[in-house]
Amino acid sequence: MKRTRVSDLLGIRYPILQGGMLWLADAGLAAAVSNAGGLGVISPMAGMEPQGDPVENLTVQLSRVKELTRAPFGVNVPLDLRDCGLIMDLLLSFEAPVVVTAAGDPRLFTELLHSGGVRVLHVVGSVKHARVAEAAGVDAVVAVGIEAAARSGFDEVPLFSLVPQVVDAIKIPVVAAGGIADGRGLAAAFALGAEGAQLGTRFVAVKECIAHPAYKQAIVNAGDTDTVVTNRRLIPTRSLKTEYSKILLELETGGADGDAIREFMGHAASRRGGLEGDLEGGEAYAGSSAGLVTDIPTAAEVIQRLVDGYDAVVRTLIP
Repeated sequence: MKRTRVSDLLGIRYPILQGGMLWLADAGLAAAVSNAGGLGVISPMAGMEPQGDPVENLTVQLSRVKELTRAPFGVNVPLDLRDCGLIMDLLLSFEAPVVVTAAGDPRLFTELLHSGGVRVLHVVGSVKHARVAEAAGVDAVVAVGIEAAARSGFDEVPLFSLVPQVVDAIKIPVVAAGGIADGRGLAAAFALGAEGAQLGTRFVAVKECIAHPAYKQAIVNAGDTDTVVTNRRLIPTRSLKTEYSKILLELETGGADGDAIREFMGHAASRRGGLEGDLEGGEAYAGSSAGLVTDIPTAAEVIQRLVDGYDAVVRTLIP
């Protein structure tokens, strides 16, 4: 696989990033991905109790990841987290090499993080937001299509339309995310102009992920039509089709307001689905790539398959 600006920017062998899944992306998973040549990413809330302290939890995760790998790793920080400022201070004190920001204004912390030598990527779902992120000084953007698991942008632009438009609009590197699970998707993202890819759902169904076995197996069992976008009144979210998502859709189509939807969801719905395996009473985030996930290998095996699959596609395109 060729090196790209993303590889060089992040100091990684392959331009493959693991998504920073809210409750699931812990130090063990991140280290496994980074040791295999990609960029493992930690979530401040990974494995945390529902009412836990993200700063304390991240402190533990950062200490552990430095014991497990010497390779670069990243930390995913939603900018709407209550303790976001404290998290940024912690990341600077731990000298985290990469931070992936999302769900907020990239102008808030990019300059501060750069002052500590941190590489900053920002998640976007439109050309407009990509331009804002570039103007804020981020080093690269992660362009997320509506195919992706969990939260996405209100514009709901598909990845194949989003990536080339973002690539044409900005000069900094673009990482593609949403619906990618194998080397074919990786090659397609590169053909569209991306210089890296971020995968979430594929890295849920790996041995090192702390996701509940029932959740992993539900992803493996999923077919091409087994995910759905819900929660459009608050923020569009893609998950597996379950009794939970069915009720959520019924509330939305029935005209329920935001307060009624929040009451049904309760606190940490995706934790109930992802960590506890409650697929009926909790949200089971999954991208449309779930239909491509058929087993539960190691993270290193996933990376190697991506590389081999990409190389195989490229060979067929070269006369």
